[in-house]
Amino acid sequence: MAIKRSGWATIAIVIAAGLGCVAGGRREEVFKGEIADSQCALNVHSLSRSHAEMLAKGKMGTTAGDCARYCVKNLGGVFVLEMKEKVYKLDNQVLAEKNAGEQVKVIGILDSQSNTIAVHSMEKLN
Repeated sequence: MAIKRSGWATIAIVIAAGLGCVAGGRREEVFKGEIADSQCALNVHSLSRSHAEMLAKGKMGTTAGDCARYCVKNLGGVFVLEMKEKVYKLDNQVLAEKNAGEQVKVIGILDSQSNTIAVHSMEKLN
C-alpha cells in the first residue's frame, strides 16, 4: 500500500510541476546557434561580434572554441548561445563549455526576464 501511495504522489508532483510551467507561460523551446562567450558575442572586446579579431591576435588559440574558453577563463565572460542578433545566457555552463565554438541545438525553457535558458539538453549540429 505504501508503494502505491508513493507512486501516486510522484505522479501528482510531476503533473503539478508540468502545470506550473504551462501556467507560468514557460514552455520548452528549441534554440539553434553557436556556443560563444559573452565578451565576443556582446562586442565587449570585438567590433564584429565574432572570434576573428581575437584569434588574429594569436593569444586566444586557433578556433572559436579556444577563443570562447579563453574569454570565459581569463576575461570574465560566460558561455552564451548566440543566434544571429540574439544572445541568451545559459544556466548550464559545464555543458556549454563542452560545446564551446560549436553550432548546437538547445532544448530548454527561456526566462524572458533574465534572458536565460534553463538547459534541458544540448547537442551538436552537423
